[in-house]
Amino acid sequence: MDITYIGHSCFMIELSTGYSICFDPYAPGSVPGLGEVGVVADKVLCSHGHRDHNAEECVKSPSRAFNGPFPEIEIIDTYHDEVKGAKRGPNKITIVRSEPDSAVIVHMGDIGCDLTDEQLEKIKGCDLLMIPVGGFYTIDCRQAFELCCRIDPKAVIPMHFSGDGFGYDVISGREEFAELIRENGGRDIVAAGEKVRGLPEGKTLLLMDPVRFLQ
Repeated sequence: MDITYIGHSCFMIELSTGYSICFDPYAPGSVPGLGEVGVVADKVLCSHGHRDHNAEECVKSPSRAFNGPFPEIEIIDTYHDEVKGAKRGPNKITIVRSEPDSAVIVHMGDIGCDLTDEQLEKIKGCDLLMIPVGGFYTIDCRQAFELCCRIDPKAVIPMHFSGDGFGYDVISGREEFAELIRENGGRDIVAAGEKVRGLPEGKTLLLMDPVRFLQ
């Protein structure tokens, strides 16, 4: 399995079967400091309708048809805010189960609410969790840490944060999230760059950098 962090909440994941998935592609110019998505994927999955998450037209289809096996995809309907969508509408958590990789992959989208016990049970112990940490539009670093502790994933990647030269001014960086992980132990912290090949063996925080960062 290959994981590429395009930027913001957009990831490209290629399963061992060759099937590729793009999560939450953003429209050109919608995220300060990030270049165009410009990827090719078999499947596009968008967590909600905002243009920094649902620019399906920015993802091209492969020239060849994929014949399977296809991963299992499950959607959990949640909210973009703490008042049942009254501020920012709905949000979808996406679960991808890939049998050849023996992996459960979870993309939290722009989660802004708490989870029910039933929702939590569906994603608890997943192999890879992509979770927003920037606050304002989503849960913040501390809320993300607390939720991460409840989910207890094998590997976790923070997303939807601001960095040096990219991201929205109103959202935070990922530093507090990483520090909370560091202080509470039990998880390796890896500066993973733009691309990760295969999931780590132990419990890990992967700090990835946007591949579409405009230099």
